[in-house]
Amino acid sequence: MSYETIELEITGNLAVVTLNRQDRLNAISKELINEFSNLVTYFESNDQIRVIIITGAGRAFCAGADIKERAENLNDQSLARTSALISPTFRRLERLNQVSIAAINGVAAGGGLELAMACDLRIASDVSKMALPELTLGILPGAGGTQRLPRLIGPARAKEMMLFGKFIDSNTAHNWGLVNAVADSNQLLSEAREWARILLDLPPLSLSSIKNAVNVAMDVDLDSGIQYEQRCSAMLALTEDRREGHSAFVEKRKPVF
Repeated sequence: MSYETIELEITGNLAVVTLNRQDRLNAISKELINEFSNLVTYFESNDQIRVIIITGAGRAFCAGADIKERAENLNDQSLARTSALISPTFRRLERLNQVSIAAINGVAAGGGLELAMACDLRIASDVSKMALPELTLGILPGAGGTQRLPRLIGPARAKEMMLFGKFIDSNTAHNWGLVNAVADSNQLLSEAREWARILLDLPPLSLSSIKNAVNVAMDVDLDSGIQYEQRCSAMLALTEDRREGHSAFVEKRKPVF
């Protein structure tokens, strides 16, 4: 698979996706979001890939929407349609069976932070900065930011970030629960790959079921969530992964999933 704005590296069951528009800080252009949407479609039908790492080339993760492209083409209806594609594409990413890890290597602003929040796990470099500054452009975070950010850090801090459009550093993001960990900038991708290695040794059906059950928990009431959990549990009880896990425990050996 070949892309102009994205690099894709597949090694075994791991896919590493690198946004590559370094001259624009990997901003989301019409071409990039179309390619990224096609890539998500590929992941939706690929059972071999089990973990996805998403990062950015150069000194930024993703600076958000390409405002320059939009400003130069205000009457371009295809750009309007492209903007409408961003949020559902991130939602599809969030719903993938694969576990996704955002390796935030620099600035993650606007749609870039919204992309990171649509991933399951987030590791930030020690020099990264994050913001949802859309208010300063007379708009609002329109790719899930107003919904995912308060779920991650609570409504008060989410409003603070969005109403002031302020950047926070990686340590603040970690303390607030926006990212799972902070790594040295030179070790960020290595750390993400290590997380992926650990995940790839675990039972894939359990991983996807846990991910999906937690996602459901954010959208439904407790009773409905527990019912979903019970359906997942019943399904997993019939799998080869469950049999292998139980056998390995009894035999005191490492399971092979």
